[in-house]
Amino acid sequence: MLKGLISSKDVKSIFKGVLGIVLVALLVTGIAFASYSENVNSGLSQNLLRLHVIANSDSPEDQQLKRDVRDVILEYMKKEIKDIETVEDAKSQVNNNLDRIKILAENEIKRQNKSYSVKVMLGNFPFPTKMYGDITLPAGAYEALRVVIGEGVGQNWWCVMFPPLCFVDATHGTIPDSVKEDLKNVLTKEEYSIVASADEEDEIPIEIKFKVVEIFQGSKIKFSGAINKLFKTAHEKLSMGVIQKK
Repeated sequence: MLKGLISSKDVKSIFKGVLGIVLVALLVTGIAFASYSENVNSGLSQNLLRLHVIANSDSPEDQQLKRDVRDVILEYMKKEIKDIETVEDAKSQVNNNLDRIKILAENEIKRQNKSYSVKVMLGNFPFPTKMYGDITLPAGAYEALRVVIGEGVGQNWWCVMFPPLCFVDATHGTIPDSVKEDLKNVLTKEEYSIVASADEEDEIPIEIKFKVVEIFQGSKIKFSGAINKLFKTAHEKLSMGVIQKK
């Protein structure tokens, strides 16, 4: 009965209209998620300072050396940034101490009768998702002090230097309230809610929070390609329908 009331041209027009609405809705949703992801990661990157130490290799000796170099750097930097209240001041203090940090690392390497070179730099580097007790940081680019020992092909170690998560014991699964307060002071309420694990059963699990943050990260080109593909597929199906009807 509908065939007599609606022509194939009308069906084609209606289908295009519905498809257009769906694609526009997807595009708007994608842009919103992408913007949300970028804003959160940008905020975390700008307001945190991390430490990244990369071992020469995965041999037991090189991995232990990595930990020893880490300890020397942390012991020194703990004093240097003890009274610092802003991430910009922390970055400035680290930048002013790059030569000193390199010397400390080189001295520890020599003490262990190794001759590895050391590269020390302050910059923006990619990090995977990492948990520190009940605080979890999503994958993304972060400002960090990077220390590369020798070839730098071994397993690496990282932490948050400011606020000072590097200097607390998170082995029992929780971060001290004082450090959480430091995080709250440098992050927005939304950013803190992303990195803080759910304390109550009815809160959104941290994995879902991160999926929202990461799902559209770096996907603008892919999203545009998906839309073009959908239009092409829809056009091909419509063309086939017209041919079969003839």
